[in-house]
Amino acid sequence: MDWHVASARVVEALNSPAFAPELVGALRCIAPFEHSVTFAYRGDQRPLALHDEFPDWKRKVMVADYQAGPYLLDPFYLNATTTALPRIVRLRDLAPDRFYQGEYFRNYYIQTELAEEIGFMVDAGQGVSVVISAMRSSRAFTAREFRDLAAVLPFVAAVARRNWSDLARQFEDGPAAGSGPALTSLIDHAFRSLGRNLLTARETEVVEYTLKGYSAEATGQAMGITPGTVRIHKRNIYTKLQIGSQGELFSRFISTLSSLR
Repeated sequence: MDWHVASARVVEALNSPAFAPELVGALRCIAPFEHSVTFAYRGDQRPLALHDEFPDWKRKVMVADYQAGPYLLDPFYLNATTTALPRIVRLRDLAPDRFYQGEYFRNYYIQTELAEEIGFMVDAGQGVSVVISAMRSSRAFTAREFRDLAAVLPFVAAVARRNWSDLARQFEDGPAAGSGPALTSLIDHAFRSLGRNLLTARETEVVEYTLKGYSAEATGQAMGITPGTVRIHKRNIYTKLQIGSQGELFSRFISTLSSLR
């Protein structure tokens, strides 16, 4: 099937359960990929899973586990809620400088067994962003494939906005709506709860940048301090929390966050 036929089928499937599968199928006419998942984000609320193609064992990692907390450190989530849309971007271009050495990648993302992920990031209106991910397990997308996918971004954005125009209502009707603190407050509470009031505000900030995958150099630049000072803060954090690695820090953060929700 070519793009013209596939895109017509997408339009015909608007506002039906077939829409997301048809849209993903149309994108595969341009560049093949093994997996796809689509999430909707709205500010401080837990993301909605709109579509995925995973078997049950992989859905647990890619969807259920992701929604339980790791999404808070996902560059797609962090950028979908703060940057101008629509856009198409490679994960590696969004990620902090040490993302692939960070604990989000090493403790969660590596389980996805992906070689590359590209996201179509769309503003669905009323504060909702949709990210349609195209994932490859074996090789990265070439520059030409990326350009070809970027060429259809206006179409993807237009049909996604039309099909998912009611997502704001779905967020409002969801189980988390109106219950508990805003996620930004929850994150801050989780970071601070890590140290049970042992960590200073500066140390808490270092914890946040560290878990997101920033190096000491990038953290220092963001905070306006030297990399050496960042490393001193990290040593003090580990001592206060009685831990010895970033892996332990990540595990403590996820477990603390879960206990607060």
